[in-house]
Amino acid sequence: MKPDLNLHYILITGAGRGLGRHLAEHLAACGAIVGVADIDTATCTATVADLISKGYQAHAYVGDLADQATFQRVADEFASLGGRIDAIINNAMILHYCPVELVEDARLTAMLAIGIKAPFWSAQALLKHYDNSRGASLINMSSPVAHRGYPNTSAYSAVKGAITALTKVLGAELGPKGIRVNAVSPASVPTPGALGLNTKEVYEQRKASIPLRRLGTEADNSNAIAFLLSKEASFVNGEIFNVDGGVAGSA
Repeated sequence: MKPDLNLHYILITGAGRGLGRHLAEHLAACGAIVGVADIDTATCTATVADLISKGYQAHAYVGDLADQATFQRVADEFASLGGRIDAIINNAMILHYCPVELVEDARLTAMLAIGIKAPFWSAQALLKHYDNSRGASLINMSSPVAHRGYPNTSAYSAVKGAITALTKVLGAELGPKGIRVNAVSPASVPTPGALGLNTKEVYEQRKASIPLRRLGTEADNSNAIAFLLSKEASFVNGEIFNVDGGVAGSA
């Protein structure tokens, strides 16, 4: 059964591929009008074309969302469709793992920008464009690395740890305005991008460390986010929703 989405104009960052693309299709199938935002023109436009071909309502927005002015432009354009934005999902992130001694300034700066700065701009955009009579939702993407130590993930873990803290702060700050702020923390999901960073053996090891003894799927993530956007989750705010097969509980 599809969730009853209370929020229909939904902007998703990093939606050209992987978890973001699956999420865009899932929410569109639930009746949402989705804004597919991505820095990569080819994947962004291809995703939207595919969604439209399936009868869904989707719109492409290309740009570097780590840039405040670009994020605001994208939000302004998306809001012009229906006069509001009901939800923003901060999915965009750069995946890169390496020993701490090999962390480079340029790559770290880029990871911090899209991983931490963009969620700030999303909150500003939602405050500007939401309908306070309906409320709105902001969803960030956290990770088990935010509360467990995994070697070679220092930059990525730092970003996700900051996102976890920011989610709780914004839940308290924006809740009185009718904006719910939550985060989803999925376990390892072998998307094409993630598969380029880890070997099959690494994923087998991760599967063995998950209490449910399986990896996460794109559908696991999309279902959790759809729930957080639904009427059934109208009293959920400031939470980190662990969709990890029990990893957080066993930490």
